[in-house]
Amino acid sequence: MSEVPFHAGGGPFGDLLRDLARLLTAQGPLNWEVARQTAAWAATEGQAEANPEPMARMRTEELLRIADMHVAETTGLPTSRRGWLGVRAVSRSEWASVMLGAWRELLSQVATSLGGGPGVAQAAEPPDGGPMDQLLGNLPQVVGPLVFGAQAGTMVGQLARRAMGQYDVPMPAPAGDELLSVPATVDEFSAAWGLAPDDTRMYLCLRDVAYHAVLSRPHVSKYLEEHLTAYAGGFRVEIGTIEARLSGLDPSDPSSFQQALGDPEALLGEMQTDEQRQVLVPLRAFLSALCGYTDFVIEKVGQRLVGSYALVSEAFRRRRLEATAGERVLAKLLGVEVDQATVDRGHAFVSGVCQRAPEAVLARLWESEETLPTPPEIDAPGLWLARLELPS
Repeated sequence: MSEVPFHAGGGPFGDLLRDLARLLTAQGPLNWEVARQTAAWAATEGQAEANPEPMARMRTEELLRIADMHVAETTGLPTSRRGWLGVRAVSRSEWASVMLGAWRELLSQVATSLGGGPGVAQAAEPPDGGPMDQLLGNLPQVVGPLVFGAQAGTMVGQLARRAMGQYDVPMPAPAGDELLSVPATVDEFSAAWGLAPDDTRMYLCLRDVAYHAVLSRPHVSKYLEEHLTAYAGGFRVEIGTIEARLSGLDPSDPSSFQQALGDPEALLGEMQTDEQRQVLVPLRAFLSALCGYTDFVIEKVGQRLVGSYALVSEAFRRRRLEATAGERVLAKLLGVEVDQATVDRGHAFVSGVCQRAPEAVLARLWESEETLPTPPEIDAPGLWLARLELPS
């Protein structure tokens, strides 16, 4: 019986190679399939996860309606675009998948700037050669997107382990009015702190409704997106810096890789440019105003609606300040780091406004882009009131 010669370009093996080449080379600056799979694994630590309990979703929907009504009354702002808010109960891996999609443009911009510019890993297939020729010929362009995809997926997946709702990170509002909720994490957090689950759910609803009321306003969303895009595209990798870090690398010692790269947060700081630092000045002022205002609304409403408000608010405060290393690096990459200084600055601004004017004046913050406080005004609330021609 004669043998059939093997051809890499045909049969199931050829299809496998073509699929592999497509997976590795058709992703642009960041390999999204790798990011998706890595995020799912990091979110679950490789373990199977149960679907969200229907009763938890129904209870969250009931509490969301109450929170929606009270936040709207307190802020005077519309809390949604269509007139009502909904809840989408998700697992940790689903939360990671949704957020990867929502942050895709920004993460791609970061990967492009860190990779040295646009045009990384083009999807065009060479006219000649088989799938392995395509893969090996593009090897330098393949490695970068693979690394960025794995890093992005790992960071988002780590964040998904602790995320409870839509606005665990102060990013632009979703296109619709459906807010994410992760019931499994809410229940675990409640148990760990000895809190009534409904108290935790109500606090979370108040937080996310307050954020959504502000961030879904078109001019606010536009302002935030423009600054985040400018920041994400501003990274520049200085070859000298990387070479200096790798000069002591010992290939026979795996630990030397970690020692050479050092603290990822410090490495990011070294890659920041003057242009990015300039963007961060108004961006941090905005984040301070956002945190100060939403915390003010949560406290004002939460004291009426959350039975153990003092305990729940303290638990959430500590949780915000105890971010993991992966969360901090992701926040620095995207430009939305909220540290204690940012929170304190926002609280001082809100307190200063309320000492000089009626509380209702705070709603003017989100009236238009022109009424957003400037960096100097965040530190001197009287200047903001004076610019708006309000008595101080």
